[in-house]
Amino acid sequence: MGKINVGRLILGGIVAGIVMDLLGYLVDGLMLAQTWSDDMILLSKNEFSTTQLIEFNLLGIVSGLVAVWIYAAIRPRFGAGVKTAIYAGIAVWIVGVLVPNASFMYVAGLFSRHLTLYTTLGGLVEVVVGTVAGAALYQE
Repeated sequence: MGKINVGRLILGGIVAGIVMDLLGYLVDGLMLAQTWSDDMILLSKNEFSTTQLIEFNLLGIVSGLVAVWIYAAIRPRFGAGVKTAIYAGIAVWIVGVLVPNASFMYVAGLFSRHLTLYTTLGGLVEVVVGTVAGAALYQE
């Protein structure tokens, strides 16, 4: 079992995060924009500020780094490749998207069920595709 290649981890993680952020913009910033706006109005909140959008994108980079780190960690056991990257992406999605959305959006009832479902499923695509992209750049 080799050591994790930190340089490739960072490179792959940044790429994974950028892909996640771009897909997140397509899902939440374009496809679900009106639903987000409507639900924020119901909460008596303004739309997201530029600062908040930057912070969301930085969190996307962190998610990408974590996803590629998990990929690198499980790669010796599961082997290199897309299947292992998908496993890592699903793990990150469960902890980083599914559980928070289910708790804060659905259980707490802060947002509509439709928005919760669509943004959570969109997050699955975002995180898995981003992880696969970042993992493709990782090598030990």
